[in-house]
Amino acid sequence: MENVRKVVIVGSGCAGHTAAIYAARANLKPLVIEGHEPGGQLSLTTLVENFPGFPEGIQGPQLIDNMRKQAERFGAEYQLAHLSSADLTQRPFKLQLGHHILHTESLIIASGASARWLGLPNEQALIGHGVSSCATCDGFFFSGKEIAVIGGGDSAMEEAIFLTRFATKVTLIHRRDQFRASKIMLERAQKNEKIQFLLDTVVEDVHDITKKEVTGLHLRNTKTGKEWDLPVSAMFLGIGHVPNAKMFGRQLETDQDGYLKTRDFVHTRVPGVYACGDVQDRRYRQAITAAGSGCMAALEVEKFLEEHESK
Repeated sequence: MENVRKVVIVGSGCAGHTAAIYAARANLKPLVIEGHEPGGQLSLTTLVENFPGFPEGIQGPQLIDNMRKQAERFGAEYQLAHLSSADLTQRPFKLQLGHHILHTESLIIASGASARWLGLPNEQALIGHGVSSCATCDGFFFSGKEIAVIGGGDSAMEEAIFLTRFATKVTLIHRRDQFRASKIMLERAQKNEKIQFLLDTVVEDVHDITKKEVTGLHLRNTKTGKEWDLPVSAMFLGIGHVPNAKMFGRQLETDQDGYLKTRDFVHTRVPGVYACGDVQDRRYRQAITAAGSGCMAALEVEKFLEEHESK
């Protein structure tokens, strides 16, 4: 079969770019499929202060661009395309990119997880300017401020509790009068004096795009219809993420929420197919951990190809 790639990497966030750097330096000539969210979650972030090597911090899009240039320097290729489906039943694996079919001896899945958003009129314009889906990434920027967390599950409780380290007050807003969160997480949040709860309440919009920062939320009570504004400096979404793994169907093992299951860090149940970054990491979801797992995946691919060199 002609034009079979040694390795294809699906996704162009921290995990994908790091995998590309390592695979390219191993002379595997990796092809990176950028996906429907090129750059991943970092492309939606402003200042990144917790990635090692940047004492003054670095803008998220700049960090992603630096990684890509580094991978390209060693020979990695990039293609702006979206993987619609894959056949992993035999090698070379067959990848469907629109009307184009790509074959590869190995595959690194670094397609990430997309944050669930509320779909508010001004929400997307304020991402990175007070609207965030990652408390551990952005909480520090709102030290001494009043902020809001949206959600009613364990994710929301964890975000709210963590954010009390920085905020003077955290308002947890939930659309229902009952929580999905586990009893222990709910009790922990309820015992925290900095956390206040607004139940039966939805966010109608977030202010203020003219100031390019969050100044407050427009709220509505779902039972009374009452509307009002809540002054806050940030809105954190605690309604979860959606792993971008549906294109593999049932060929790979997933947990109940669709995250890819791996063993020995990055191995899927299909030999030659590896998963790294947020598509398989629902616990840490940090740029540095994604980069680390991307490195692992590339090293495993190099070893796999040596052991299964095509005759």
